Amino acid sequence: MRAITDDVGAVNESVLNRGGDRSKWVAALRSSRAASVLVLFGGSFDAAADHPGGVPADADVLLTERAATLRTHSGQIAFPGGSRDPGDDFPVGTAMREAYEETGLIPQGVDVLASLPTFPVPSGFEVTPVLAHWSSPTPVRVVDEGETARVTRVNLRELLKPENRFQVSRSFMGGNVYRGPAFLLDGMLVWGFTGGIIAAIAEAAGWEVPWDKNDVRPLEKMIAATGNRQESGFATADVPESPQ
Repeated sequence: MRAITDDVGAVNESVLNRGGDRSKWVAALRSSRAASVLVLFGGSFDAAADHPGGVPADADVLLTERAATLRTHSGQIAFPGGSRDPGDDFPVGTAMREAYEETGLIPQGVDVLASLPTFPVPSGFEVTPVLAHWSSPTPVRVVDEGETARVTRVNLRELLKPENRFQVSRSFMGGNVYRGPAFLLDGMLVWGFTGGIIAAIAEAAGWEVPWDKNDVRPLEKMIAATGNRQESGFATADVPESPQ
């Protein structure tokens, strides 16, 4: 985790390179609303010298699987988070409140490191990732099955293994409308906003080990392979190809 805190600017730059603060093109499509998510890493704070990327053996990230019945991004793997409520101390307060409502997370054990650049998503939100370290982990769980199907702590070393990494793409009338980083682990397909943020942070922190960036797989086929009712989360023409 120290690799992140030592150079938050590098994390910001990596997020910007993947589309953070692209509010102008989103505003042209629709009115956007403010939201934030909690990007919560647990595990040792110092790098592991015995691992190529320096990722500690116990490092993990808190992820949820959105309920299949939700109207937007149903079935997707996501960070805990949601839209800003009146009175929220945005973005940190929003992210913490939503994480508590979705996972039962106790905020006292969370150390906020930084708020990253906003990232517009096709559902009409401008999302601010709140980067944090879980210094005193507490049990988490599914609080409301109507909102969340699964809550899990995903081991970072496993997630970042080359065999678990690839890119997904979606085409329309012969042209790419979306391409971005993805991860597949324990039946979970992590892609889109969540996959992009994890990839950006891993790159900035120096956690990456070489993987095949030319391995590009059709998004719909990968969704089908997971066996859940996940929706792609965007209309066919909404999302331009993501910079890599």
